[in-house]
Amino acid sequence: MSLLPVAEARARILDGVDIGESEIIDLTAASNRILAEDLTARRSQPPFDASSMDGYAVRSEDIANCPVTLKLIGEAPAGRMFEGTVGKGEAVRIFTGAPVPKGADAVVMQENTNAGDGVVEILESVGSGNFIRPTGLDFKDGNVVLKAGQKLNARNIGLAASMNHADIWVRRKPVVAILSNGDELVPPGGNPRPDQIIASNSISLAAAVRAFGGEPLDLGIAPDRMDIIKSSIKKGLEADILVTIGGASVGDHDLIGPAFGELGIELGFWKIAMRPGKPVIFATKGKTRILGLPGNPVSSLVCSRIYLKPLIEKMLGASEVSEIFEASLTKDLPANDLRQDYLRAVAEPGPDGMSVTPFPKQDSSMQRTLAHANALIVRKPFAEAVKAGDKVSVLPLDF
Repeated sequence: MSLLPVAEARARILDGVDIGESEIIDLTAASNRILAEDLTARRSQPPFDASSMDGYAVRSEDIANCPVTLKLIGEAPAGRMFEGTVGKGEAVRIFTGAPVPKGADAVVMQENTNAGDGVVEILESVGSGNFIRPTGLDFKDGNVVLKAGQKLNARNIGLAASMNHADIWVRRKPVVAILSNGDELVPPGGNPRPDQIIASNSISLAAAVRAFGGEPLDLGIAPDRMDIIKSSIKKGLEADILVTIGGASVGDHDLIGPAFGELGIELGFWKIAMRPGKPVIFATKGKTRILGLPGNPVSSLVCSRIYLKPLIEKMLGASEVSEIFEASLTKDLPANDLRQDYLRAVAEPGPDGMSVTPFPKQDSSMQRTLAHANALIVRKPFAEAVKAGDKVSVLPLDF
C-alpha cells in the first residue's frame, strides 16, 4: 500500500462528519465551549441615553454663551432615573452611567462648573450629545451579536451576559474514547520491570482532547491479548471518536489492525506520508470515527494535532480558522524526502516579524523536545533545501 498524502488523509477523516447535538448550559460554565446558535441581544446596550461623565445634564442651547448660571432641580445617580424634565435655564446633577433626564441633550463635566446653593455655574459651552452614550451605542435589542461556531472566551461570555443571557446553547462535547495497547506499558506511578516503559500517551491525549474541546474517556491499557483488545474496542465504539494508541503497525504483536478486522471494521487507510507518524489507522463503525495512532508519544501527539483536533472541531461546528503562518528560519534545513515533515521548533516574535528555530535533533522518541516546542515547521514532500532567513510554513502547538 502506497503512502497517503497528509492532505488527503485529513480530507478522508473529515468527510461526512456531522455536527453534534446541542445542549443548554449556564453562562458561567461556557468558557471554551462552542456556541450552537446565533445569540441575539435581548436589550439594547446602553438601554437608555447614559451619561459618560460625572457632571450636570443641561440643554445645550442654554449654555451657548458662558459663563451662565442654571437652577439645579435634582440629581440622577447611576441606577436611579430623574423623573422630571429639564426645562429652560435648568440643570440636573448627574453621575456616570445614569440615564440622561428628559429635556437635556448634553452633559457638562463637573470640572467645568462651580456648584452653589441650588444653582450651578457652567463655565464652558458644549454641543448637543456631549458626554452622552446614546441608546444602543454598543448593540441594539434584536441584533445578532455572537455567531454560531464561535469559541466562547471571557470577553464574549461577558458580552453574552450584557445581552441578558443567563444560559446559552452550545455544542455537546464529543466523547473521545482512548485505548492504549501494549504489554510493555505501565501506568505512571507504577513499578515497571526493566523491560517496560511508563504509559504517557493516554494522559497526554486526554489533555489534548480537553484542549481541543472534547470529553476524554480513558479505556485503560489493553495487554497484547486479542480478546481484551476486542472487548475494549467494542466499548470505545459507544463514543463519538475512538482513539487507539499503539499496535497500529505490522509487527507480530501489533494487534489493533487484526482486531478491527475480526470486528468487521474496515480500514480506510493505515499509512500516511508524514514524519513523525506514518502508521496511522482510520476507520469508521456506524457514527464512530476511529483513529489508530502510533505508540510513539511524539508521533501520537503530533498526529492528534493534525487529525484529531480538526475532527473534534468539525463535530463541534467550530468556525474554521487558518492556523498556518509564515516565519523566518534561523538556521539552514536540508531538502526533504517523500514524507511531509513536522519539525519541532520554537517560534518567537522579532523586530522583523516571527522567526522559527528547529531543534537540532528531531528523533521521535524525544518527548522533552516536543514539550519545549511551541510550533511545528511544516515541510512538504520533496521540499528543496532552505537557508536561514527563508520563509517556512509553521503550525502552532497550542495545547
